[in-house]
Amino acid sequence: MLKPNHTIIIAEIGVNHGGDLQRAVSMVHLAKEAGADYAKFQTFKAENLVCADASRAEYQERNCGGDESQLQMLRRLELKPEDFKVLARECRNAGIGFLSSPFDIESVDFLAGLDMDYWKIPSGEVTNLPMLERIALYGGPVIMSTGMCDIDEVRQAVKVLTDNGVERESIYLLHCNTQYPTPAEDVNLCAMEQLATLGCGGVGFSDHTEGIAVPISAVARGAKIIEKHFTYDKTASGPDHRASADPEEFKAMTEAIRIVEKAVGSAEKHVTPSESSNLKVARKSIVARKPIRAGETFTIRNVTVKRPGTGISPMRWYQVIGQKASRDFNTDELITL
Repeated sequence: MLKPNHTIIIAEIGVNHGGDLQRAVSMVHLAKEAGADYAKFQTFKAENLVCADASRAEYQERNCGGDESQLQMLRRLELKPEDFKVLARECRNAGIGFLSSPFDIESVDFLAGLDMDYWKIPSGEVTNLPMLERIALYGGPVIMSTGMCDIDEVRQAVKVLTDNGVERESIYLLHCNTQYPTPAEDVNLCAMEQLATLGCGGVGFSDHTEGIAVPISAVARGAKIIEKHFTYDKTASGPDHRASADPEEFKAMTEAIRIVEKAVGSAEKHVTPSESSNLKVARKSIVARKPIRAGETFTIRNVTVKRPGTGISPMRWYQVIGQKASRDFNTDELITL
C-alpha cells in the first residue's frame, strides 16, 4: 500500500487529547492542516492494560506529576469505544486516514470493525504473542513499532504474524526508541538497515525526539513511514506532550519530508535533466594556448584547457599531445583533430 516516492506521515495524537473527545476531534483537523496522512490514537481499556499496582514510567512521573498510579492515569486518558467511531468518521470527513493502536485483545476486536488501512502495533506489544495472533487473525497490513526490542525479538514477532497468515510484504517495521523525549545519541537511525534485512514490506521511523531534524533525516536514510507524536500545546499537562510536535512544528516537518523524499532519488549516479544544460558551460575543452600554425605539433606549451566544454574533452589530452595541427588555430580556439 506504500506509494512510490511518498512517505506516509502519521500524526500520533495518542492520548494527547487528555480523554476529551472534542479535543481529539479538533486535533484531527489540526493534523490534517499540518500535512499528516493519518491521525492515530490509542485504544485501550485501562483495567485490561495495566495491573492496579503498576507504577508509572519515569518520564510519566516527570511529565505528569502527582502521585496517581499508572492505572489511574490511564483511566483519565481513556476514550470510550463510541468515541473512536466518532473519530473514524471525523477523519473520513476531513480527508485524513484514521488509525489507532490497540493495547489489549478486546480493543483489537473492536478496532477490526473500523476499517483501518493498517494495524498499528505499539512497541510495548511486540512480545505480546496472544495479541499478535489476534491481529494476524484479521489479516494485514501491519505497521509495527520496535522500541525496546533487539533484532531477535522483532524477528520472532514477524514470525508470529506470518505464521498466522499475514504476508511478510504487508508488514512494515518502524525503528523506535521508547524514551520521551529520546536523546539524540540513542536514536541510532542506522538500525533501520538491520530491520530491512528481515525482508518485510518496508521500514520507517517512529520518532520521540524533540524537534524535527531526526525524522527528516530518517527519510533521507530510507524511512517510508514516519510517525511523530502530535500535540495542540507542547506545554500541556500529560505524559507525551513534551516529546510531541505542535501544529506549526509538524507542518514544517511534513513540508521538509516532502522535499527530502524527492531528493532521495535512486541508487544510480547519472546526469539529471536539470543539470544537463550546464555540461557545455561548466566543463572544459582542449584549446589553443597561443596561435598555432598548420603542421605544428600540439604540446603543453601551445595548448591548454578552458571552458566551454563543446570541443575535445581534456580526458583525451594524451591523444591530442604529439599530433600535428591540420590547420591554423587562433588563441582560445577549440582544437579539432
